[in-house]
Amino acid sequence: MQILRHYEDVPAELQGGAAALGNFDGVHRGHQAVFARTRDIARGAGVPLVAVTFEPHPRSYFRPLDPPFRLTPFRNKVHHIEKLGVDLLMVLHFDEDLHHMSAETFVHKVLVEGLRASHVVVGYDFVFGHERTGDTAFLAAMGAQCGFGITIVEPVRSEDKGIYSSTLIRNHLRAGRPAEAAALLGRPFEFEGRVGHGNAMGRDLGYPTANLSFGEYLRPAFGIYAVRVGIERPDGLIWHDGVASFGVRPTIGKDEEPVLEAYIFDFSGDLYGLHLRIQLIEYIRPEVKFDDLKALTAQIDDDCRVAREILARSVSNP
Repeated sequence: MQILRHYEDVPAELQGGAAALGNFDGVHRGHQAVFARTRDIARGAGVPLVAVTFEPHPRSYFRPLDPPFRLTPFRNKVHHIEKLGVDLLMVLHFDEDLHHMSAETFVHKVLVEGLRASHVVVGYDFVFGHERTGDTAFLAAMGAQCGFGITIVEPVRSEDKGIYSSTLIRNHLRAGRPAEAAALLGRPFEFEGRVGHGNAMGRDLGYPTANLSFGEYLRPAFGIYAVRVGIERPDGLIWHDGVASFGVRPTIGKDEEPVLEAYIFDFSGDLYGLHLRIQLIEYIRPEVKFDDLKALTAQIDDDCRVAREILARSVSNP
């Protein structure tokens, strides 16, 4: 998959494609339906499959003081989009210029002059352009005027009749329901980041952990989770079972910012500086403050036992 951060000078071999437009935070089952429709159109016509998205997320631009909310910050979003067979990912920098670009100008500059799109696919609620004046009806009218096809993907519902949405996934994660979030995502929710140095308390307790910062990611419910940890190696991604703590570590002194600590079962080696992907499989218990480190260690022993049982009966990561 090729990634472009501009809409000018798109290589000729990547022009004329079918393009899916959206923020795609989460790349959940609803987004996947948009990509599936786009892929069918692209493959049927023998043209490139293109995705157009925005970074930073427009919500971060308009409400910079909001708590972190992203399900898939850029690097993680790229991983999931690439798996969908996309040929070109166009990442448009959402700044003052793009914010003030009219919907009509966006169509002409990005879709017509830049991509020379033959077909555009969006979800039913997609809006774009200054003051969100471009909706699906406007896009259909512009397509008829400019000569590209339009497909609007209607809401995709889960078995319990709920519409797949990033908001619903966030609500599940904040409530400590990673399995329900995974059902909407089509895969476990995951954090991704580089391992940094902690205070080595886990090593002193006999449970050395890999520490990651939350960054732009949504904060899920604080507590202990059964997890799978993917370690990026030069020869590929290798998955391991483990247990993780998300929170402010009240027993050893409350942190100002929450931290993610993952203990990988039956693993030895140096992880500092490596890139990890940590999938939440199941919530075990909330974060609590213990009277002393002996009580904390006893609880970690039990958390590891429970996590192993959970992971033994769960579906392995492909």
